[in-house]
Amino acid sequence: MKIVVLAGGRSPERNVSLSSGAKITTALREKGHAAVLIDLFLGDDLSDVKNVADVFQRDATTTNYAISDEILTDEAIDALRTDGTKGLFGKNVLEICAAADIVFLGLHGEDGENGKVQAAFDLFGIRYTGSGSLASGVTMDKKISKELLLHNHIKTSGYVSVKKGEPTPQIDFGFPVVVKPSNGGSSIGMKIANDQAELEAALPDAYRFDDEVVIEEFIKGREFSMGVVNGVAMPAIEIIVNDGWYDFEHKFQENQTTFQTPPDIPDDVHTEMQAIALKTMTVLGLTNYGRIDFFWNEDGIYVIEGNSLPGMTPLSLLPQEAAAAGISYPDLCEQIVKGKLALYEAK
Repeated sequence: MKIVVLAGGRSPERNVSLSSGAKITTALREKGHAAVLIDLFLGDDLSDVKNVADVFQRDATTTNYAISDEILTDEAIDALRTDGTKGLFGKNVLEICAAADIVFLGLHGEDGENGKVQAAFDLFGIRYTGSGSLASGVTMDKKISKELLLHNHIKTSGYVSVKKGEPTPQIDFGFPVVVKPSNGGSSIGMKIANDQAELEAALPDAYRFDDEVVIEEFIKGREFSMGVVNGVAMPAIEIIVNDGWYDFEHKFQENQTTFQTPPDIPDDVHTEMQAIALKTMTVLGLTNYGRIDFFWNEDGIYVIEGNSLPGMTPLSLLPQEAAAAGISYPDLCEQIVKGKLALYEAK
């Protein structure tokens, strides 16, 4: 198959996305597909080919993107594009994607996961992996997704939301609290506040990434994640942070976090976690694949949030879970592609 792996973009998680995209492209090439990595924001000038279709005949070598600790600003990302053009889609991106059999979305962060790219592709009849535009937007918005979870009796932390310029709301559930942008991922802009002063100090940083912030009840417990691929829940993975909490650095830098899959938990708890993961996928409208994050303590299992486009870097959770289930990284990528194509064909 001719497959575009679309990565990069203009999200603060740009570097993470490029790392995922490089690994996905190599894996799909190993499976015999004509896969090509394209940067959503920078595009491709096609200067080395006669027509768009020739892109898929390029040499199979793929750049390995190392993930830095740097969280890119809008200004830093804008400076990467030197042709003076505006907008999210770089040069020839839509034309190249339209020439593919399917686009593997290796995007992360707001403009990759909030449904905008998916909506544009729907309008142009371009097929892509992952969930549709509505489910993507709902899942990315932590306020809306929490409301859906609570309405469907899925246990999650209490929360309040506040928009930029509004006074800080009253916290009824006490400190500590978790402060995070309503739209975003990889714990960027997220802080744990132990008192009112720390809460007030955390809000400006969160507002750098979104105009609305969610302040959540802090749930103390063991942290887990569980991927779902084509309706099958993977083995859970326990996240054991060596020092501190599971922030951006701990997620993407080596030797910061210990991962255990399958985790050392009772079988009935693991079975319940799988059932909750599948229900959460359904409630949020997620299809093809996704990942659900949890806390577990003596009070039960709490859903932290859903992820519509889980990371696929060497340290990402879903590939580790798949490996525990006996699924290699290349096979995982191909299963995602084939699973989404089956959904398109079933329409």
